[in-house]
Amino acid sequence: MTAHSPPARPTRTRHVVLWLTVAVYMITYMDRVVISAAMPSIKEEFGFSTVTVGWILAAFQLSYAMFQIPGGWLGDRFGPRRALTGIVIWWSAFTAMTALTWSATSMIICRFLFGMGEAGAFPVATRSLSRWMLPTERGWAQGVTHAGSRLGGAITPVIAVSLIAWGGWRAPFMIFALVGLVWAVVWFLYYRDRPDDHAQTNDAERELIREALGRRDTKKSHVSVPWKQILSNPQMWLLAAMYSCYGYSIGIYLSWFPSYLVAEHGFTLAQMGVFASLPLLAGVGGDIAGGWVSDYLLKRTGNITMARRSVAIVGFILAGSMIVMAITAANPMVGVAFFCAAVFGLELTVGVSWAVALDIGDEFAGSVSSVMNTAGNLGATIAAAATGYLVTMYSWNAAFSVLAGLAAIAAVLFLWIDASKRVYADPA
Repeated sequence: MTAHSPPARPTRTRHVVLWLTVAVYMITYMDRVVISAAMPSIKEEFGFSTVTVGWILAAFQLSYAMFQIPGGWLGDRFGPRRALTGIVIWWSAFTAMTALTWSATSMIICRFLFGMGEAGAFPVATRSLSRWMLPTERGWAQGVTHAGSRLGGAITPVIAVSLIAWGGWRAPFMIFALVGLVWAVVWFLYYRDRPDDHAQTNDAERELIREALGRRDTKKSHVSVPWKQILSNPQMWLLAAMYSCYGYSIGIYLSWFPSYLVAEHGFTLAQMGVFASLPLLAGVGGDIAGGWVSDYLLKRTGNITMARRSVAIVGFILAGSMIVMAITAANPMVGVAFFCAAVFGLELTVGVSWAVALDIGDEFAGSVSSVMNTAGNLGATIAAAATGYLVTMYSWNAAFSVLAGLAAIAAVLFLWIDASKRVYADPA
């Protein structure tokens, strides 16, 4: 070795952590979507009515919204390594137990408990990246993780149907649960709450992270969450209100869009299966693009607020304007193309929104993102109920017009969201 050896290049352990996080995002959507693919077989075996099926599906959504904040608190209180391992084991157990249910009541209880576990997934996973990802990588990281979730939801029906044909409706629940348990073991063995504690990070990567995050004290892993400061900060509620607009909108595409294609345009079930998936696939591109562009702007300008705000506002404007084009298109196929553009625009905002939760939450990103995601899921819950009334009383166009209005509101709210302002102060 010479006296002037070049400095070691930083390792990329943080990127392995990111891809493990992408994997768990995919697993969350696989485990929550599998029941939709299995429901026809479940109805046939148990003779459930459509109303009963609605209560079974609602049990998950209710608990998922209720336990966002407790789930995020677990990550901030006990650290992402232990918290995320525990909740993935929890929801994987109840994924498997769904296959052992014997009545509507037992299935409702099982899905409610399953939702309790999944509720902590996104907040704690966000917290797991807070000490690892550089600020200039956060937008892309959040975009690619959410792209993973959308991709997981898109591929699950195909996998589930094949497994049902092979081993009955219980088979996919058991196999998907096993996937979750394997992931939990890998996560616990590989992940560490702090880069300094990871054997595969070299000094160069640790210093890169330390300098980028500007953290003076990284030794305290588990500290009390400053809930009073977080919940009294206007930035927190601006972020939550914006994300509730997003949650309402994406909830329509996840729950009502297939029915819209059949009822409004007369698509066959086979056509509906193909065309209903296209907007979500377009959303995968939006997830990745939004985060990447935001990080690119941050690197070029150093202005984190502008980098987050500009991408989100453009995304919401695109989402709202394309909705108007979609519902006024004379050709249904052209309408679907505009819906794809609308979801692409909507998903441009997702990586940015979760990056902002990291930016303003920092050490308490799990708690901040849990509040934001609670608002988003409450928006989705309202969408599921309100759309039925709007369609019955007015029309499908009226129901989708609401999305255009919410996109405009979200764009205005983002004008006031400042990613440079944390929602808590350092202790004295």
